[in-house]
Amino acid sequence: MGAAAWDVGRAVIDLAGLDGLAAAPGEVSHRTRALAGRSPHHGDDEGGRRRDHGGLSTGRPPIGPALSPVACRVVDRRSETTDAVTLSVDVADAGLAAARPGQFTLLYAYGIGETPISLSGIEPGRWQHTIRAVGPLTTALAATPTGTHVGVRGPFGHGWPLDRCRGRDLVVVAGGLGLAPLRPAIEAVLADRGAYRRVTLLVGARSPDALVFTTDLARWVAGHRIDVAVTFDRATNAWRSHLGPVSALVAAAVRDPDRTSALVCGPDPMMRAATGMLERRGVEPARISLSLERSMSCGEVASGGRGLGPLLVCRDGPVVTADAALTLLRPDTW
Repeated sequence: MGAAAWDVGRAVIDLAGLDGLAAAPGEVSHRTRALAGRSPHHGDDEGGRRRDHGGLSTGRPPIGPALSPVACRVVDRRSETTDAVTLSVDVADAGLAAARPGQFTLLYAYGIGETPISLSGIEPGRWQHTIRAVGPLTTALAATPTGTHVGVRGPFGHGWPLDRCRGRDLVVVAGGLGLAPLRPAIEAVLADRGAYRRVTLLVGARSPDALVFTTDLARWVAGHRIDVAVTFDRATNAWRSHLGPVSALVAAAVRDPDRTSALVCGPDPMMRAATGMLERRGVEPARISLSLERSMSCGEVASGGRGLGPLLVCRDGPVVTADAALTLLRPDTW
């Protein structure tokens, strides 16, 4: 495990642990269970296996301005974990529409195909995508060296409803690589911090070496502007704080249910559990937003899209409210 990830994880807990959430030294919650190993919001299927979508644009009208991939130069490549990297691409002169937190793009590896990837960072003239290398396509994208190009289409989809969260407590729940689509939302909230009441970020990962964005977590903690808690499924005895599913931290994070909104992203079981806990604490389903990008494949309504029950994800998502996805939160529909 990387020393940086371990040190940052310890710092997050030591500096900004939530009241009443810390486990006793060496204690493992009776609710500890394995979270899904890979985030579904980056093309994984329900079992954590990557769905690589190959091929060029079908030529049908997409939801957005890019009918075919625009070549964008990779200006930075940063390893997050042993199998996940963040690519920064230069979009300053790409002619693409402005992006919003929660949206995604279709990234194209030349000669292989394209796949939907959430935006994990939105900066002037630069977009970031965090990719887990699983299949041939995502492996090729993750291995893209700086100075070369990837194709980009988008941005697509409905993003996080931050305007509806203003003036309210905000609970952000991330599981595994699900922190990637939430990262731009967190940065947007910090840039307009006075518009929100109490902000709490709950992060779950399989182990300390699977924790992503450790530098960002340390920065968010050091700023003392949001509360942050991290939990792992497993860790060595040196880890003396939260162990177990991130959903187990939700109840204590909700202080004023009537004035709380929530953003949730991660593996399907985690989202079900976190949503259920938020609702049991009294948070209205209409105030709980989830990302269903796991079911996004093309960004094109005319191609038939991907449906989940009554929802067409490429048209209605990837971010939807829990009340719009209630039937989808049952295990037999996910």
